[in-house]
Amino acid sequence: MKNGIVILDFGSQYNQLIARRIREFGVYSEILPFNSDIEEITKLMPKGIILSGGPSSVNASDANLITKEIYELGIPIFGICYGMQLTVHLLGGKVAKGNIGEYGKSTFFKDKNVRLLKDVPKSSTVWMSHFDEVEILPNGFEEIGHTSTCIAGIANEEKKIYATQFHPEVAHTEFGTQIIKNFVFDICKCEKTWNLSDYIETSIKEIKETVGNKKVILGLSGGVDSSVAAMLIHKAIGNQLTCIFVDLGLMRKNEAKNVMQTYGEHYNMNIIHVDASKEFLSALKDVSDPETKRKIIGHKFIDVFNREAIKLKDVSFLAQGTIYPDVIESKSAKGGPSVTIKSHHNVGGLPEEMNLKLLEPLKELFKDEVRNLGLQLGIPRKMIMRHPFPGPGLGIRILGAVDEEKVKILQEADDIFIQELYKNNLYDKVSQAFVVLLPVKSVGVMGDERTYEYTAVIRSANTTDFMTATWSRLPYDFLDLVSTRIINEVKGINRVVYDISSKPPATIEWE
Repeated sequence: MKNGIVILDFGSQYNQLIARRIREFGVYSEILPFNSDIEEITKLMPKGIILSGGPSSVNASDANLITKEIYELGIPIFGICYGMQLTVHLLGGKVAKGNIGEYGKSTFFKDKNVRLLKDVPKSSTVWMSHFDEVEILPNGFEEIGHTSTCIAGIANEEKKIYATQFHPEVAHTEFGTQIIKNFVFDICKCEKTWNLSDYIETSIKEIKETVGNKKVILGLSGGVDSSVAAMLIHKAIGNQLTCIFVDLGLMRKNEAKNVMQTYGEHYNMNIIHVDASKEFLSALKDVSDPETKRKIIGHKFIDVFNREAIKLKDVSFLAQGTIYPDVIESKSAKGGPSVTIKSHHNVGGLPEEMNLKLLEPLKELFKDEVRNLGLQLGIPRKMIMRHPFPGPGLGIRILGAVDEEKVKILQEADDIFIQELYKNNLYDKVSQAFVVLLPVKSVGVMGDERTYEYTAVIRSANTTDFMTATWSRLPYDFLDLVSTRIINEVKGINRVVYDISSKPPATIEWE
């Protein structure tokens, strides 16, 4: 971190994009809550500090503020959106509500050739999302750019304090990557010291030193995070690791078989396979509310895992596939400004009475870094590059109450869709694809007979960051093929529709 960038989180939905952009440059970045102590920030010895955007107003009575001391540390600072308004507000300028809000694409006009805007043209497209705007600049600052409605960039070159009203981390900002690069390398003088090969070597060494000759258990789901964590730990301590694979009965078709073959047989891991499908389906009987379903699945998973874990003797560590976005989210929940829209897809932690120490070797990595790590560890590409799959599984892709019949129907339909995506070389061209089963029946005709069966929804989305997404423009002939196969081959479905909603306003998953 001594060569990295600290990002202070004021609640922007784009915070993780900033950190990921910087890491892609080969520079480490870390997100801290905005209200972190100044000592916590300085002990990391960052080369630069970024103040993120956020939903608040600096003029609100409960505004998210920081100490002015941060501007006197001699560390370069870059404020983004709310971070710009905060800088102006704290250093003696004035921020007020604009006559009109500015949301979406806007044109930025560069007024000054400062280091932050090196290689940025006189005009370019940027992404705006604000209702307040800067009216009066603090002493020592100059305007470096504007849009048709507001001051959109400011700088104090002497103190190396910069800010933009727009979001350079968002893909819609044409030269956003260049602006962040300018801050990281030209202004902060960071060096490229972050790479995953070093991470593997360092992690294996740390795991060996931490665990010693003790035993570790891990809940293996077959998903990317738990699989990569298992491989990394197995590489470090071998048979000291035991994985518990809990089959919820809500997984993809043949998922249990594939997990046991890939990790148990091929990599010789110790894996305990627990078929708890009847327990989960029984607990979900007649439950329709999505949040309730999530909680039931989460609690039941903990119960089953705990039951199996206590059978093992002399276990000292619980390993988890926690990744950096999970850490950020938990920090925000404990005092940050971010708002939880719905319960996280992943199940919760384990009871305290297990008295195990946590081992989380991936907690500093983003999802794309975890995938790259998995490939370097030798996990088959088809397993590691799979689309995201929610922790509660098909339990939240079956709308309404869940039962065994619906699970089997959805497994078959989803399997056909994924099969055809692979066959038609489309799987890697979309970001997430699956089938949803609706609690809606409609009339159909098959042969000369009337049918009254369920409706299935095909969902496919394209995204770079999963913060925003568009529906995939799949070929009509392909959709026709998938629909025909599902209706002909899956008993229980007689109608297939295609979801053409973007995120926002919809989410990628339906529940």
